[in-house]
Amino acid sequence: MAAPHEDPVLTEEESRNPYASASKWRHQESSAFARAAVARDAHSSSADTRGLSDFLKSSRVEPEQRPGTNGTGVFKPITISADNATDWPPARDGDAKEVLCGPLLNYRLMQGRTWHGSVLVVTAGGGKTQSFRPVLHLGRVEVAGDKQGLLEEGTATSGVEVSQTEGIRSNHGTEIQANCLYSDPRATFWQFPIACDMGETETKWAYSIGEVIYKSATKPRTNYFFIPALNESMRIMFHSCNGFSVGTDEDAWSGTPLWNDVMRTHARAPFHVMIGGGDQIYNDGIRVGGPLREWTSISNPKKRRDYPFPETLRRACDDYYLKNYIRWYALEPFAQANSQIPQLNIWDDHDIIDGFGSYVNDFMKCDVFRGIGGTAHKYYLLFQHHIAPPAATYTTDAPATMDGRPNHDPAQLKDTFVARQEWDQSYIVGSKPGPYVAEHSMNLYTQLGARIAFVGVDARTERTRHQVNYPETYDLIFDRVRQGLRDAANAGRPYRHLILLLGVPIAYPRLTWLENVFTSPLIAPIKFLNRRFGFGGGVFNKFDGSVDLLDDLDDHYTARTHKKERNAFIERLQTVCAEFSVRLTILGGDVHLAALGRFYSNPNLHIPVEADHRYMVNVISSAITNKPPPNAIANLLATRNKIHHLNADTDETLLNLFDKDPGDSKRTRESNNVTMPSRNYAIITENSPTNPAPPATAAEGTAQNGRNNVDGAPLANKFDGKDGHTFLHQGEVNAGTKHKAASPETHGRGNDGSLDCCIRVEVDQHDPDGRTEPYGLMIPVLNYEPGRYGTNMTHRGIHRHHRSRPETRATSATPSVRAASH
Repeated sequence: MAAPHEDPVLTEEESRNPYASASKWRHQESSAFARAAVARDAHSSSADTRGLSDFLKSSRVEPEQRPGTNGTGVFKPITISADNATDWPPARDGDAKEVLCGPLLNYRLMQGRTWHGSVLVVTAGGGKTQSFRPVLHLGRVEVAGDKQGLLEEGTATSGVEVSQTEGIRSNHGTEIQANCLYSDPRATFWQFPIACDMGETETKWAYSIGEVIYKSATKPRTNYFFIPALNESMRIMFHSCNGFSVGTDEDAWSGTPLWNDVMRTHARAPFHVMIGGGDQIYNDGIRVGGPLREWTSISNPKKRRDYPFPETLRRACDDYYLKNYIRWYALEPFAQANSQIPQLNIWDDHDIIDGFGSYVNDFMKCDVFRGIGGTAHKYYLLFQHHIAPPAATYTTDAPATMDGRPNHDPAQLKDTFVARQEWDQSYIVGSKPGPYVAEHSMNLYTQLGARIAFVGVDARTERTRHQVNYPETYDLIFDRVRQGLRDAANAGRPYRHLILLLGVPIAYPRLTWLENVFTSPLIAPIKFLNRRFGFGGGVFNKFDGSVDLLDDLDDHYTARTHKKERNAFIERLQTVCAEFSVRLTILGGDVHLAALGRFYSNPNLHIPVEADHRYMVNVISSAITNKPPPNAIANLLATRNKIHHLNADTDETLLNLFDKDPGDSKRTRESNNVTMPSRNYAIITENSPTNPAPPATAAEGTAQNGRNNVDGAPLANKFDGKDGHTFLHQGEVNAGTKHKAASPETHGRGNDGSLDCCIRVEVDQHDPDGRTEPYGLMIPVLNYEPGRYGTNMTHRGIHRHHRSRPETRATSATPSVRAASH
């Protein structure tokens, strides 16, 4: 899609590959596409630098013969030409102030009455020393009657003059000096720490960066963002999978149109935070048209595993990640959202490469995977967290970078400045490095305004095929969450909601039968033919030779290898919810469709949802940019939507959220109301206790609270004994397009402290405006009453709780598991 504020140098179009696939599911490109990509790149010396050649002038010299294909076992890594080895790549004179990417706005935490965040810009060129230091000007904007968050003319309070055309004059307001996080001859990363006073009402802030040069004359020189009132919670936008899998026909999907809808929604009622659930960028192309193409083409798995990762290959991969981040984060309207809505991110596999962490252990420990894991982590820290990277990453030339000892590789530090790494209290840093990335996990704990706490789990750094996170990391996370909830309660400002961010869904249909097929001994002869003769090339991945999509199945919490870890995790969360009477809502992406999973108490326990600490909604929102799976896959998943037992007291299933297909389309069969194969993103807003009371004639799905009638009398629990194939509480009634959470006029306008959740689903993939259809439900607050419904924390044998409708149960019951200790 054409980008109105795009820098021309960053958007020169590649010639479209005729083999690009618009229909294959998930990550694997067609074999024809892969062959065409190799042929195209082999005959185009400028393919790797097109679009960024003005400021990233590097060259690659590839071996004439592919390594490992002649049977000699002699590997010839990709190298950088000697002419460019010293000054790689050379910076042009006078371009040090030129902005290559940014500004990018991040949210960190709140302390007392102060909101903390940061702004990042990337400028051209650099090295050990920088020729200038940019300054950011920050001021609060007073806008009379600006209830809709529109960018109207006003005056800033800190002496900053604002107008509709000029925004902020660079010589006024609070001045913030930039911190240099990282600089080499290609680019310099400048971070500005910002702190804003919170008020009794929502405040609007403006910032501009002096002494920098934007290539585009239409790119805003002044940007605005919004901070909630001191006694209000944040309006939340959640997204995931913000990129295209290799081989996707991007023209067929109109580029990134849903970001237009995000910005339209932001203009009506501004978001205070933008939560990225992983795959904010897709780096998979590194193995098709990038420096790992030669390595990927090695047919012998042992030779591929033993392939070295020297400094020359690290440089080439480092250059790929940098260029890809700059290209993607400069695209509009995503770039506009980055500059105006504070981000809060975790990463997933595509931020590194498809399936990272879920291939077989032997292969994951190879030099190339360890090398790209470290390189991707470097730019994940810089672009997505505004944190200085480690001084060096893994290479076979300096293997000590992997063993945890301080190591400053002279080759990587040549003409390079790296700031000291600093962590603020919003991070829960793992106690030891991951098994394949020589870095510590970066989990998040912060607050999203007055009554919402947030925890984000880094489920990628420590991931293997058999674990998601170390046991010690879970202990650190739960200790931190408990401390945060306890401190808030002791201060008389208890949190009513806890939002948990995971990279993949945790309440999702089981695909064990498909795992069994892919791992069956019957597949072995086909795998042999694939290795020897290339038979079934599109079925098997290029890394460890396993069936493609098996890495995606192994990624899921519902995979059999993660089942015990998942169950213990949920049970620990249940205990926290009961201890602090806090409602847990889970955010997850990855699967490229929309759905709503729920955990809830066994109906035979007769616990109303408003008092049920086991009731947890898993908002599954994916993808905001990537193509969805075929309709048949979504329908297949819907048929697997059984009622499962997490343990004797906890059931789970998907909600019937989709009362119709978006617009006038027909995408799913009549019986599928639980999975929607369309691009989407989610909005979550608190029905603040400070809001005016809603009308007394509230309709179904719009009740002002889930516990009382209009006259204050307790509601009879008309949902008692219901299972998850029906509505479980008043906030689920009329879930879908008719729910009050789906309407901009009523979304978040209640006052019972519940959360309104709306998933906005793309109507037409060919529409560049990105029009969406909203689907909503309400998530009630938790009023846990210890002892009223038994101990509530005992997990009894499942045979004691047979259902009156056994035909709706899963075909095999999950055995009871012990409650995790604390």
